[in-house]
This record gives sequence, C-alpha cells and structure tokens, in this order.
Amino acid sequence: MNFDVDDDERLIAESVQRLFADAYTFDARRRILASPDGCSRAAWTAFAELGLLGLGIDPAHGGLGGGATIMQGVMEAIGDALVLEPYLSTVGLGARLIERGAAPAAKAPMLRDIVAGRLVIAVATTERESGHDALRIATRVRPDGDAFRLDGEKRVVLHAPIADRLIVSARSAGAGNDPDGVDLFVVAPSAPGVRLASYRTLDGMTAADVTLDGVRVGGEDRLGAPGAAGPLLDEAIDHATALVCAEAIGALRSANAATLDYLKERRQFGAPIGTFQALQHRMVDMTVIVEQARSMAALACASVDRERDARRRRHVVSAAKVEIADACRHVSREAVQLHGGMGMTDELKVSHTFRRLTVLAAQFGDADHHLARFVATDDPPARETA
Repeated sequence: MNFDVDDDERLIAESVQRLFADAYTFDARRRILASPDGCSRAAWTAFAELGLLGLGIDPAHGGLGGGATIMQGVMEAIGDALVLEPYLSTVGLGARLIERGAAPAAKAPMLRDIVAGRLVIAVATTERESGHDALRIATRVRPDGDAFRLDGEKRVVLHAPIADRLIVSARSAGAGNDPDGVDLFVVAPSAPGVRLASYRTLDGMTAADVTLDGVRVGGEDRLGAPGAAGPLLDEAIDHATALVCAEAIGALRSANAATLDYLKERRQFGAPIGTFQALQHRMVDMTVIVEQARSMAALACASVDRERDARRRRHVVSAAKVEIADACRHVSREAVQLHGGMGMTDELKVSHTFRRLTVLAAQFGDADHHLARFVATDDPPARETA
C-alpha cells in the first residue's frame, strides 16, 4: 500500500502546521490550559476559517469531503501542538455519526453548524462497567408517550462541559455488548434531567461524568434506525481510533525532537550528552519505533476509509492501536528519562507531551484490549484437505 501523501493532503497539513506555529505555541497552549473553559473559541474560529472543521464532511453540507487519510496530517499536527480544542470529538467522531445516522432534516443544519464552528459535539458512550467496549451499555431508553426517556450514567465524556450537543448511546433491547438494541440520541446538555460533573483529565482536557435522569428525547433526535445503531457506533469509533493513532504520531515526533535537542544542548564531562553512544542507541530506538508506528497509523486510516468488511477493519485498526500504544509508552518514558528530572517540570513541553501520550495510549482501548480484539478478528487458518 502506498503511504505517500498527495498534493491536497500535503497542502492541508502544511497549512495547519503554519497556523499552529504562529498561533498555537506552547506558551499560548499553557494560557488556554489555565483558562476556565480549557479551550479557545478564537482558535476554534480559526480552525473553521481554515476549513479544518469541514474535513470528512460532505461538500453538500459545506464540508471539504475526504476521510481519515486526508485528516491524518491534520491529526499529526494536532498531536504535535497538543491542541486542547474538541476537534476529534466534534469532527472525527460526532460529525461522522451525524452524517451517517441523522435524518435529512436534522443532518444538514447540524453539519453546517459544525463546519462553521457554531456547534461543538461531545460523544457520551463510556460507562462505569463498559471498559473499552462502547457496545457494553447499561443506559436505557424507553418509550415515554410520544417521545422517549433516557436513564443512566456516562463517564469521562471528553469536552462535555463545553459541548453544545451530546451524542448519547443507550440500549432499547438486549444486554451486554450485543450490537442489536443500541440507539444513539442527540441531547442538549441543558435539557431537563441532564447533570454534568466537570473536571480535567490527566492531560488537561475538559471532561464530565454525565447523569441522565428521565431525559426526554424525540424520534427526530435519534441517529440511525431504531435499535440498529450498534454497527454505526462501532464504525465511527474505529474511524476515531485511527485518527487517535495519527494524533499520537505527532506527539511522538514532538517528544523525539525535544529529546534530541536536549541531548545536543546538555553537557556533561565537558561534552554534549548526545555524544554518548548509549544515549545515541536509545535515541535511534525511539526514532525507529515512531516510524514503524506511523506506518501502522497510515494503514489504519486507509483501512477505515476503504475497508467495507467490518471484521477486517477492526483487525487492522486494533493492530495499529497496539503498535501505537506500545510506542506511546516507550517513547514517552524514554523522553522523560533522557531529560532527567527536568522532564517532569510543567515548564517543559515534553512533560505535557508525556501526559498526552499516556492518555492517547488508552483512548478508545489500550494495548491489552486491542490485542484481544486483534486475535478475535484474526481469520482462522485454512483447513488442509486430503
């Protein structure tokens, strides 16, 4: 498979890199991190003006089209700059669910608002007992007169405190992780019965635990056919997982670059410590690991764009996430260790990158989860015939 980027992908990635270099420096990020919202509306508007919020969205709704492959360079730039804004939850996951599941009358205005930067989406799928399996849902949806009633709790809903809408998973039938009987609804955070307990995650992202107590929603708020949103959710999360892999590459490269600069500058015994052969070997290992991981991230992005067989798509995405999670763990630890005690100080970007890589390694499933899924989706060997 050819992983070389085409001209459009290169131009988009370069435009994003210039934007972040000018307006999303590490100092600017620290100011955004310290703000009450933990994100910048001005930055979000700049993303919209550059067309970033339209990637992956059909041009009929004001978007630029494309898929994970064309978004790969953008996600790498987001990972490098440690962007705090809700790009993945809104564009990479929320818009995909809306475009593939919303009724036409509701779809068009929501997608146009996303493209224009007027609508932020948070996706509420994780629960106390769900682990990394988004289809293991305890939240229930029941008929309530001419509408429906949602009851349950969602945990660690990224960007929920700043979201204009939540996409909530619920179960109308079945149990466990049965893909049948799953529904998705668009819910306003201000709706009666919705309560948010807000906090910051390890890497500084805004998040909330969401309680749904008799929240009324209408049929027009449903995404997908009744009780049949399981495959829609599964595909969208694979798409988002591939984008997380691409984001991790940007953060990994940032960690490597910062570490290499430090090895060149830090002197010991009268020489830069980067001249010590043992440290050179460790730096080479980090570089090789990131390049291998980038190939797997590119494969995952291509797979979610092109693969129509859900089993094979899951297999490739899980293989990539295992590689990415291992790379995040190894490179982040090496980067901090090679910086010494300075590596954990808040003033250095590498400490923020370490925390972000720790979260990315587990987002949408850690290495253990995806290794088990990789094995489960492996095709059995062909049986020999006499």
